[in-house]
Amino acid sequence: MSHVLARARELKILEELYLSKKAEFLAIYGRRRVGKTFLIREFFRDKGLYIALTGVKGATVKKQLKNFTEEFKRVFGSPAGFKSPESWFDAFAELRKAIEAVKSQKRIILFFDELPWLATARSEFLQDLDHFWNRYMSEDSRVILVVCGSAASWMIKKIIRNKGGLYGRLTAEIRLLPFDLQETEEFLKARGVELKRKAIADLYMAIGGIPKYLNYIPKGQSPLQIVNKLVFDGPLTDEFTDLYASLFENHTRHISIVKVLAEHPGGLTKQEIAKKTGLTPGGGMNHILEELEQSGFILETHEFGKLKKDSRFRLVDEYSLFYLKWWPKVRESNFGKSDDTFWTSAFNSAQGRVWIGYAFEILCLKHVAKIKRALGISGVLTSASGWIYKPAKGSREKGAQIDLLIDRADNCINLCEIRYSNDEYVINKSCDEELRGRKDTFITQTKTKKSVFLTLISPYGVKKNVGYFDTVDVVVTLDDLF
Repeated sequence: MSHVLARARELKILEELYLSKKAEFLAIYGRRRVGKTFLIREFFRDKGLYIALTGVKGATVKKQLKNFTEEFKRVFGSPAGFKSPESWFDAFAELRKAIEAVKSQKRIILFFDELPWLATARSEFLQDLDHFWNRYMSEDSRVILVVCGSAASWMIKKIIRNKGGLYGRLTAEIRLLPFDLQETEEFLKARGVELKRKAIADLYMAIGGIPKYLNYIPKGQSPLQIVNKLVFDGPLTDEFTDLYASLFENHTRHISIVKVLAEHPGGLTKQEIAKKTGLTPGGGMNHILEELEQSGFILETHEFGKLKKDSRFRLVDEYSLFYLKWWPKVRESNFGKSDDTFWTSAFNSAQGRVWIGYAFEILCLKHVAKIKRALGISGVLTSASGWIYKPAKGSREKGAQIDLLIDRADNCINLCEIRYSNDEYVINKSCDEELRGRKDTFITQTKTKKSVFLTLISPYGVKKNVGYFDTVDVVVTLDDLF
């Protein structure tokens, strides 16, 4: 029985592949620690003949082939005439002969994990895999070939959008993402960790929905205790550098961009990123941004009414944003507390309130589909963006910034104001004027003819006072994001 938690969609895909009456070729990719290997192993290992080979970073082809030989012998023993392969062509030839000798009609699962580390530049692995699949295995209805990698951009370019012999050969693909809030709640409950939804959200904003990280969470502790222990004195203390080094070649350039974006949580344009990092704008930097985005670390956000070149990039990986904001302050001991109480003090500080405001905004950006559901527009075509208005120098006009704007095909726009609060959010007189001003400025400057609804997103909703009734059209709460 599978021990996989909170992966209903992915398990459905795997079940369909397993039950099909033909050969299947699956590509699965996603950042490290997200549970790719666990998902495949737990689902398939007792469903037939299971052969798994994991690439080793930096290993020679000879070493990788030695690992192949060990796995081959574990599964098939040493068939008569077997020779330890000296190339991937030889390895696949031996694998083909062994599979053809299997009389059982049970499924045969071939799992190549960390494929980018197997298919290095001069290994010829992909060419030989291409031949192995197209010539032989694609005709064997017992076979399920699974290739897996953490380097998302490599997997997309070399496998999913492959223009060579593997073009169009995939029968399924899975981009395994971190858990959302609902899946995180399900995962923690299954492990016996009982937390209120606000506590789950507070945890999520610090470490995200990475299953490996969530697996470290103990029972009977507050989010502040958990975060303090995991990040500042536990398994995630050294995770930051290890994470990027394991995913990207020349990872220092990726980290330089991530650090700059952490200092500007509202986002930066490509030109601003180039200026602040010293990287040359163009193909090289564009490739780094693409790698970071495809791995889920950053998000390209478009500005309403502007061209794509004006889009901004934001750091949306919760752990990276949290680590870069607070780890330096632990070392500086800014709050005059010992490490075991640092996050309790920092969370309740002025800097903590600023950080959590941005973190809650990112949480909402990642749950736009849930916000749409709460608004009753799941079936309506929409585009999500932000909006900034900067008046000309010397002007007496006030600028305005909209956190999240949902432009709808039914001729309406939701202007979303995102406000973190530990209680019902209170709209006082100054807040009322601010919200009205932003809405009026947006309508005036964009000259939109659509109906505009001011939508306030806050964990516990909004206190029903004069400001609420006069200004707010729709309220979305934290429960709506689950």
